Amino acid sequence: MLSASKMLTRSTAAGGSLRSATAAVCIASQRWASNMQCRLAARPIGLPKDSDWKFTEEPIPEAKTDGDVVVKTLALSIDPAMRGWMNDARSYLPPVQIDEVMRAGGVGKVVSSKNPKFTVGSHVSGSWGVQEYAYMPKEIQSTIGLTNIDMKLGNVSQWLNPLGMPGMTAYFGLLDVCGPVKAGETIVVSAASGAVGQTVGQVAKARGLRVVGIAGGAEKCAFAVNELGFDACIDYKSGPKAVSKGLSEHCPKGVDIFFDNVGGEILDTVMTRLRRNARIAICGAISQYNNTTAVEGPANYLSLLVNRAKMQGFIVFDYAPRYMEGIQEISQLIKEGKFISKEHVESGGVKAFPAVLNKLFAGENFGKLVLKIADE
Repeated sequence: MLSASKMLTRSTAAGGSLRSATAAVCIASQRWASNMQCRLAARPIGLPKDSDWKFTEEPIPEAKTDGDVVVKTLALSIDPAMRGWMNDARSYLPPVQIDEVMRAGGVGKVVSSKNPKFTVGSHVSGSWGVQEYAYMPKEIQSTIGLTNIDMKLGNVSQWLNPLGMPGMTAYFGLLDVCGPVKAGETIVVSAASGAVGQTVGQVAKARGLRVVGIAGGAEKCAFAVNELGFDACIDYKSGPKAVSKGLSEHCPKGVDIFFDNVGGEILDTVMTRLRRNARIAICGAISQYNNTTAVEGPANYLSLLVNRAKMQGFIVFDYAPRYMEGIQEISQLIKEGKFISKEHVESGGVKAFPAVLNKLFAGENFGKLVLKIADE
């Protein structure tokens, strides 16, 4: 897992290598009847619409050349970052090109292999895109991030959540970007019931922090408190200035750490409650991703100056050499019954991808959003 992810990071610096690897995944030659794929047809303006996508079917090859691997997709991770990958803009990964299979991380099962590292019947993860089967020659497997995974540590959905990219994002964002964390500190987590938020809160609780979540709706807030073990959760949908009022009630001494997944007004409000030497991790800004106007920065940024605080963005791939640290700790918490993983699994296969993606931006998911593609 580590070397594959490291290669994915290298591909960022190389610019187009991930793009060419994605194209290579789609090479076709007959074995199974067809491989349904979802491709980017146009660059979205605002919320992606049906015309921004097209579906294609191709035959899938059997592994014939030394090193070849063919994987059957079982489930795909639906992530806010996907919206940025659709834009033709400079970022930490090259944009998905028009007519390319949409980028997505997945978990699958090896169905054909000429590579002794990946045996038929074994489970793997990687970024092979929104398609039913993925053909990967040896030369692009590291770039795609093809990695063996141990199903004894978690199920398919958990390997797309706490043991996958969201979990690693939470783990290193909290302990490295916001570290060192200290028992007794108060951390506020936005999108608390989501993929990253639920792991941030539980890892923070394991280290003795006071955890206050922010989520949309009474049900999500109850889940954060009653099941995830948060000390409190603020329902930002509960009325005018709900976040400001909630912070006054649940963080009377201020906020030591803010792990932000949403940006916008919530970020601005939390910045008014910072304590001295507070830390803010900018993980994402889902409230801004479908804006059709320029994104505005936080109006209350001078709070960083007054409180000697810091605000730092980060990308999980930068921590790839250390992923096993997070996997070992989180899987042990799961084994001991000290960690709850909640996934919102949608069915419908590849054809359902556009609609399921938009559920994420509408806040209709409850937990980590996963698209089921096939049974074992």
